[in-house]
Amino acid sequence: MDDITPVAIIGAGPAGLAIAACLRQTGIDFVLLEKERQAAPAWRRHYERVHLHTTKRYSSLPFVPFPKHYPRYVPRDLFVQYLDAYAQRFDLRPRFGETVKAITREGRGWRVDATSGPLRARHVVIASGYNAEPLRPGFAGIDTFMGKTLHSADYRNARPFAGQSVLVIGMGNTGAEIALDLAENGARATISVRGGVHIVPRELFGVPIQMVGMAARLGPQRFNDVLFPIILDLVVGRLEKYGLKRPRQGLLEQIAIAARIPVIDVGTIGKIREGAIKVAPDVAEISERGVRFANGKHSEFDAIIFATGFRPGYAKFLEPGIQPDRSGVTPKASDLGLYLVGFHNAVTGLLREIGIEAEAIADDIRHRINRKKAAETLPV
Repeated sequence: MDDITPVAIIGAGPAGLAIAACLRQTGIDFVLLEKERQAAPAWRRHYERVHLHTTKRYSSLPFVPFPKHYPRYVPRDLFVQYLDAYAQRFDLRPRFGETVKAITREGRGWRVDATSGPLRARHVVIASGYNAEPLRPGFAGIDTFMGKTLHSADYRNARPFAGQSVLVIGMGNTGAEIALDLAENGARATISVRGGVHIVPRELFGVPIQMVGMAARLGPQRFNDVLFPIILDLVVGRLEKYGLKRPRQGLLEQIAIAARIPVIDVGTIGKIREGAIKVAPDVAEISERGVRFANGKHSEFDAIIFATGFRPGYAKFLEPGIQPDRSGVTPKASDLGLYLVGFHNAVTGLLREIGIEAEAIADDIRHRINRKKAAETLPV
């Protein structure tokens, strides 16, 4: 372990590929570690119908726009093709099968303990993914349920559930779209919604909601949080009668404080209005054949899908007491030489933020390396 690499990148998803390409453009060497056997494994496993909720114009990685023939909202398969072509274009060759077990401080750099052994690096960029580990909260009685259960991370399509009654627990973007997929393909879908949820159309008066969000950042948050519900009531309609209430926090306030992006509707609300998707309150208890909800009602289900979210998971391999403060370039990250990329879930779109962060981090590392070289060449 005598050699030291300038940069170790953890994860070869979109964020890892983006920072690797930016470093390649600046001429800085790096090692790209990926625990699975292919790049962007999470995107390859996504459910089949998923599309980017943000436009291709603002969702491409640095230096390479999406091909002109791609649709405005890029489907999963085309996005994976784009990522493969992106890696090939910049000659990015991840070390596959490298699970990172620990990242610890060593002198002025870092020691990265991975599957094949330890690696020393001056800088570390963690790009292991905002949605790295599925979250599956415990529910009373879950062990007694006789039907099928799975997390949304393991959902591919509705075919296995045709003709069945399926409960989707959680109404984020994933839960809403899985329920839509089920309803459109012969299943009887119900969504359990805990608390309130902000819902926006994918396009507002023909303008992508991502661009509306980008424009909204220029104005006062409080003003926009008052204005948005008025506009959305006109466009989406009042949804309380269907069991969908807004949270107390405003739309932009919730993004800023809790990093919770609103549900971007691609057809789920229409199916709820039709009665093809039912809405239920929070789950109180799971039984052998179904669920008792917080309002006391009980319904039977053949399957339960947990759309209960994810967590980043990088804290488990970081040295205790060392924690980057936030994604991108910060004084703390720059001083430590330890960066996060791809962990800022903003109204402007995660992929857009990844591109901005990757370029900024690569530039920061370049400046630090150049300053170090200049200091070493100064006469004593």
